[in-house]
Amino acid sequence: MTDSQEAELSSRLLRGASTFQLLHWMASGRLTPSRLCAIYEKAIADENDALNAYVALDTTAARDADASEQRRAGNQAIGRLDGVAVAIKDNTDVAGLPTSLGLAGRATRVAESDSTVVARLRSAGAIILGKTTVDEGALGTTGTTANSGPTRNPHRPEFIAGGSSAGSAAAVAAGLCSFAIGTDTLGSVRIPASHCGVYGLRPTVGEISTSGVVPAARRLDSVGILARSVQDLAIVLQVLDAYDVDDVRSRRRRVALSPPDWEPGRLRSGFLPNLAALGVSPEVSGLFARATEALGLELGERMDADFSGYDFARVRRAALLIMESELACELESDLDDGAHPISTRLRDMLGFARHKSAVHYAAADRMLDGAVLKARQLFEQFDVLVLPTVSHGPYRIGETERANDADLCSFASVAGCPAISLPMGMLESGLPVGLQLVGAPGSDLRLLELAEVCASRLDAVPDYPVVQRA
Repeated sequence: MTDSQEAELSSRLLRGASTFQLLHWMASGRLTPSRLCAIYEKAIADENDALNAYVALDTTAARDADASEQRRAGNQAIGRLDGVAVAIKDNTDVAGLPTSLGLAGRATRVAESDSTVVARLRSAGAIILGKTTVDEGALGTTGTTANSGPTRNPHRPEFIAGGSSAGSAAAVAAGLCSFAIGTDTLGSVRIPASHCGVYGLRPTVGEISTSGVVPAARRLDSVGILARSVQDLAIVLQVLDAYDVDDVRSRRRRVALSPPDWEPGRLRSGFLPNLAALGVSPEVSGLFARATEALGLELGERMDADFSGYDFARVRRAALLIMESELACELESDLDDGAHPISTRLRDMLGFARHKSAVHYAAADRMLDGAVLKARQLFEQFDVLVLPTVSHGPYRIGETERANDADLCSFASVAGCPAISLPMGMLESGLPVGLQLVGAPGSDLRLLELAEVCASRLDAVPDYPVVQRA
């Protein structure tokens, strides 16, 4: 690489680039994996104390980057993601690093082996930079733990980054990795994607293995992807999408992925007829109306989505009970760890589930089955559901967590549908808000194609990397 070529690709340009672009530059010889890894590691060293996106770093990253560089230089076989560097949510096992789940008592529990998703990333040549912050017990939407404190929004540090994949979303927005892995149970990828102004994908349930991921609610859990472009989501999805014999929820071709063959002008798009009744703030509603108006023909025929008889808040609460119940089992030893007490908030939430009966759990589970049927009915009427990702923008760190944070994300989760959050614009506060697209199970590739069309039309992405301002 010549000096002029290296100078042209500045650190800031590389940190803000998409994974797709980084791979192109490496293929053309203008960028090396070692240089890219070193840029990320320096940025993390300089900025993470203020941002609190990472909780642990992988000391083998530079070695792995050198190995990737040797593969490229030696004309050896390379993987689809060879040389790019990824951040992993701290509820997902990475060999040699703790899986702390935002809990002080788990900070020394080092994973002996990689989760399936991390193993597949490594097989594709990706470099693991480290583990990112998560709400305590992966149960929250603010990105705050008593153990490590709050993850700060890269746009404005006094605001939340969202949760529970807070660190992953913040790291992507701030240019501290090429892309990041999160998990989404009731919106934990899409909520921070909206708050941080990045792209977040929750795939069809069962498409990506959750083996080696601490379970939160097994019928709802999904490994998700956070990135700076729709193209990146598509690349990573197709690397990770595979049957896993060790994942009880994984099946051979559980739902066939439909080819990306939608014609945007001939789409049928479903809209919620009354956002205000669902608690969507006037400012978010106004931005959503302007964004969807700008999309015009891209969304095709618009129709009201008939959610009569469906209570978003009630279904979300039912799903939350299932999540609290399963986490009460998963975190039983943590509840009894007097040397590392969990927060009152988490203890109260898990205690609530402990005082419910098996009948309550069964009733909640049946309510979620009703959501699956509702999705089947709706997607017979239209192709895609279009709605805001979150009812409001990010709020200040320290404010009480909003009960309806996950209401608009929960439908896709309980119905097992793929969903994407993409930036749709900025609020007056200078903070981003996401537009959410939800499709029928198996329509992941079609949904990604539509998201790319919408993203190009809206042109609402922040200037990556996002730099904090007071």
